[in-house]
Amino acid sequence: MLITERQLKIPTPSPESLFPSISEEITRQLGPDETPIRFVVTESDEKEYTCEVGVLSESASRASKIKSIFEFQKRPYENVNEFNVALLIPTGVGCELGGHSGDGGAVARLFASLADNLITHPNVVNAADINELPDNGLYVEGSLIAQLLMGTVGLRKVRANRVMLIVDEHTEPFFHDLSINSASAARASLGLDCPLVVKLENPAILRSLSSPSGRAVGRIEFFERLCDVIESHKNEFDAVALSTLINIPTHFHSDYFGPDSEDMVNPWGGVEAMLTHAISSIYDIPSAHAPMMNSSEIMNLDVGIVDPRKAAEAVSTTYLHCVLKGLHSAPHPVAGQHAGNSNILDASDVSCLVLPDGCLGLPVIAALEQGIPVIAVRDRHCRMKNSFSDLPFENGQLYFAENYHEAAGIALSLKAGISVCSLKRPLSSTKVICSEVTEAQKNYQ
Repeated sequence: MLITERQLKIPTPSPESLFPSISEEITRQLGPDETPIRFVVTESDEKEYTCEVGVLSESASRASKIKSIFEFQKRPYENVNEFNVALLIPTGVGCELGGHSGDGGAVARLFASLADNLITHPNVVNAADINELPDNGLYVEGSLIAQLLMGTVGLRKVRANRVMLIVDEHTEPFFHDLSINSASAARASLGLDCPLVVKLENPAILRSLSSPSGRAVGRIEFFERLCDVIESHKNEFDAVALSTLINIPTHFHSDYFGPDSEDMVNPWGGVEAMLTHAISSIYDIPSAHAPMMNSSEIMNLDVGIVDPRKAAEAVSTTYLHCVLKGLHSAPHPVAGQHAGNSNILDASDVSCLVLPDGCLGLPVIAALEQGIPVIAVRDRHCRMKNSFSDLPFENGQLYFAENYHEAAGIALSLKAGISVCSLKRPLSSTKVICSEVTEAQKNYQ
């Protein structure tokens, strides 16, 4: 089984049939043994979308378990009994805030302070040995958040999960021993239930690559080896943590932490997202990945004092505790919509979506179709080249913010039922129109 990234160009879909148009065109361009598991629009204009699609191939039996990522169900209404925020900072696109090692954690805490529930994904809060996910935060793999917004999945809260850890056997035993020690430490300090650690003698092969748009992506070979483990132990766990090797040029490590690396995209996150998207698509379970260090040589690199956004990685050896902490109470996906069930959040419960401006993919299109307000935050480093203003949002559904402080203010306005325009000056004149008198009304008079 192979997971790769494909660049495809499709005609700009009509506003009347966004998902059917996209699904039909993507399916037409893929082969019969290729199943899309991830969809991103990297650049768009009035004529075409340039898309990058994560594709799973060579798996007829397992691919048959995957429902279409373009399946959409309209939510019946918005639940106004709670205010729940979905916060996304996409992986591997170079975001200035949230694009590195859990440096979106403070943003998550900000939005959690104003929300009943914060729905966010590992890239936002995973900071190696640090994970500052708030108590009301839900740690949800990115493709499951997309399905939540699409209306095809609900999120069932849990008290705790049994977390199975899968680790690669390393040529230097020190490294897989560290991963096992990380699980033991989480059991002792966090109270994690880790029923088993599976060591892969013949692991899947993950490679970090860069897409034509500059996104971090990758290639995964022999994915079936991970699937075999998951299926062999399916009754013994509720969530899967992975600590595996990612093949990456050695110089990337020093380049990423070096003084001239400000514009360098985190090279690990893209292939990690492809891996967990595939697991979620097939098995509907919480999952998250931590990259295993490649060698003692890399571990002993003297990177000096680094960019604060990357510091969490510079002080860790396994990068694993953030994953174990996040999965400890990650909600479970359940198929369909569950309006009225207080223990399950679905599309009806999402009050707004916050994400970097221009990051166009399934979540934004789903929010557009569901009538969910979108708050787009300007980010000068983001690689995506899309204009949300070109999408057919209703009046009062799309807001732009210069930073996350402003975005939080917009979210608070939405929560309070205050028109954002009413807080700006000058305040526009009240619109007044005169209705025309019809012939029937004239005759009646």
